Amino acid sequence: MERNLLELRGPFGIPIELRQSAGLLALILVLSALMQGGGIGRILGFLAILIGSVLLHELGHAWAARVQGVRVGRIVLHAGGGYCETGRATPRQEEFILLMGPLTTLALWAVCGLARDGIYRLALADPGWVPFGLALLPWLSLASGLNLFLFLYNMVPVQPLDGGRLLLLWLRRALPPQRALKIAGTVGLVACILWLPALVWVFFSTGWLLFFLPSFALHRAMARGERM
Repeated sequence: MERNLLELRGPFGIPIELRQSAGLLALILVLSALMQGGGIGRILGFLAILIGSVLLHELGHAWAARVQGVRVGRIVLHAGGGYCETGRATPRQEEFILLMGPLTTLALWAVCGLARDGIYRLALADPGWVPFGLALLPWLSLASGLNLFLFLYNMVPVQPLDGGRLLLLWLRRALPPQRALKIAGTVGLVACILWLPALVWVFFSTGWLLFFLPSFALHRAMARGERM
């Protein structure tokens, strides 16, 4: 089992664990920047925004659980993203818990984008804002774009991403559980097949490397109607 690099108490007293793989990913990015002669400050800023965005996403899940009286165990951050460990919940409670993560990420995209545009307009209207605006605009643009990417990534319909879990819950509303499981599994299988070429495209288009691969075996079992 992967060990923790850091443990602390977050909002609501929820334990937050930073796994070693997250530290390894940070080290790889820093060393890569040094080898390419890039700015170490930009990489550290990117890591801070990434970790902060993922943490806020998971805190969105945690908040939705707490307001419904569902126990929150811990939040874990790792190289592939993160997860919020919660107790038993009804399907409706689970829907709200799952939705609040992507909605938090989408809100971060909107807030950062609006702040960027607002500061840009202020800088155009008042030259005194130009130095301040030039310092903040790249970081706000990065935070906005990163959170939009994280939202789209989390809504891909594969397990255990939020999109895959929500798809199964929504299908169960309209269909018998076994049929819902088979359809969700089939959709997940298609996504698994497309995942590797998508990873390559994302890497060459943006330079981002995703440390997550959905389980083909899991989705094949779901498509056959077997238990998850």
